Amino acid sequence: MKTYLVATTKPWNATAFAEIAPTLPGQWHLITDPSELTVERVHELAPRYIFFPHWSWRVPAEILAAAECVCFHMTDVPYGRGGTPLQNLIVRGHTETVLSALRMVEEMDAGPVYAKLPLSLEGTAGEIYERGARLAYQLMERLVSDEPTPVEQTGEITLFSRRKPKDSALPEDGDAQAIYDHIRMLDADTYPRAFLDRGGLRLEFSDAQLVDGRVIARVELTPKEPDHG
Repeated sequence: MKTYLVATTKPWNATAFAEIAPTLPGQWHLITDPSELTVERVHELAPRYIFFPHWSWRVPAEILAAAECVCFHMTDVPYGRGGTPLQNLIVRGHTETVLSALRMVEEMDAGPVYAKLPLSLEGTAGEIYERGARLAYQLMERLVSDEPTPVEQTGEITLFSRRKPKDSALPEDGDAQAIYDHIRMLDADTYPRAFLDRGGLRLEFSDAQLVDGRVIARVELTPKEPDHG
């Protein structure tokens, strides 16, 4: 019986693992702590694939060499290689994308492609990530079943820059649609919410709705943390 390893730190992926992995063939193992992803652990399990749905750390070369490693990127690569793809897509006005399963190589998001599935960008970031998690397991099932040979990426390369926490600040200009998109694209567990700073307070926004050209959202006020430069 073949063994498979999933490495993720996001709660929606851990939930999907608990629900879906038991229905798939083979023995499945889950790592949710980056410190547990070691060459020794990989050699011990000897997985056919290591799957990385939503992994935020660079995987060491020795692990890439020890097993066939697969990541899932939320763009139609080579368009949109790089960090925070969901937010970068929405900022650019995209309403749909694909989830790409890639063979991991040392260059970020540059590996050959096993398969792609369409993914809607409607709803909050949390809702999109939950849909993406389930799509990732559909792709995993396809790889486990067919063991396809990945195909090299073709076309013009477009790189996305990883967004920083300060980029979560609401834009000073923009229409209601832009404000709504900005709030919803950051509305997920473990992500910095859209915010405004006023005096000593930070206003954080979530649960946005776009109604008749107006944005209605939940607002949480907290003391602003000191700016250390």
